[in-house]
Amino acid sequence: MEDYQRSIRVGAAAIACALVFRAGLSGLPGKMLTWLTDAERAASPIESETSRDVRQEPTREVFLSFPPESSPPWVLPEPEPEEPTLPRYTEAVQVLNSAGAEADFSALLEQPLSWNLRDGEPAVLILHTHTTESYTPRGEDYQEVSGWRTLDEGYNMLSIGDAVAQVLEEAGIRVVQDRTVHDYPSYNGSYDHARESMKALLEEYPTIRMVLDLHRDAAEAPSGGQYRTLANLAGQAVAQLMPVMGSGFEGFRENLSLALKLMAQLERQAPGITRPLVLRRASFNQDLCPGALLFEVGSAGNSHDEAILAARELAKAILALANGTGEGEESGE
Repeated sequence: MEDYQRSIRVGAAAIACALVFRAGLSGLPGKMLTWLTDAERAASPIESETSRDVRQEPTREVFLSFPPESSPPWVLPEPEPEEPTLPRYTEAVQVLNSAGAEADFSALLEQPLSWNLRDGEPAVLILHTHTTESYTPRGEDYQEVSGWRTLDEGYNMLSIGDAVAQVLEEAGIRVVQDRTVHDYPSYNGSYDHARESMKALLEEYPTIRMVLDLHRDAAEAPSGGQYRTLANLAGQAVAQLMPVMGSGFEGFRENLSLALKLMAQLERQAPGITRPLVLRRASFNQDLCPGALLFEVGSAGNSHDEAILAARELAKAILALANGTGEGEESGE
């Protein structure tokens, strides 16, 4: 305590010296120095602010480093996760309206979808108007009936339908697959043949909510050979998907709304996997029921493996919409 008081007196003396030099030799410095160095006086300013006699407290450390080492760094709280929404029409979904049909694509994309594909009844019909369509062989051993066509069910469109059906059925959606060959031996009349099959199956299974007519596209590349559609799926090459929708019948907008939703979902889960939806004047048998869609799964320039990957992504998108969307959504239980 004596050391403490001594330090106070020394500091006060220093202040007094400064004042002495400022004031000159006027006779006041002596009295002032005596007053400032008095121990009782030195404590009074602190005592008046704290209302306690700090002269009797042991020396203690008042200030800590900030923040203390044991304190975690202060960070902004994480925002609450928002419910995912389908991308808007202008962001992810594109349409080639070659039919010139009048339709509000943004509104159709956002239109609620009210259904439940997991209610235990047959819900999805898969068929293939051009059943024998196939892809560019990459070492596979199968016989073609003509360029990029085969009757081998392991490599034509039936195998693509099998891939979609497997994913859906494993998730509890009942699938009916038409395995009729509609385009062989004659390619002409394929849609007429497929129409008869589709009508018969819809009558047999009235609970069908979605019809998928799975094709593969074909176009000659500028450099020669068949055009190969490609997207990147987690570092893997995958074929692209393209809906082809008809507008030559009443009610086409309901089917179009579903196609747009599937495209948006596909772009959410695998960006770049879709090609612009083609809207044409024909019907493609989509007039037979709501929910009838035609998807081109890759092109003749793709490999079979690339097309299978795309088919599975299409099935995953269907699963994402299996319980409906938005208002009027049916229960998945």
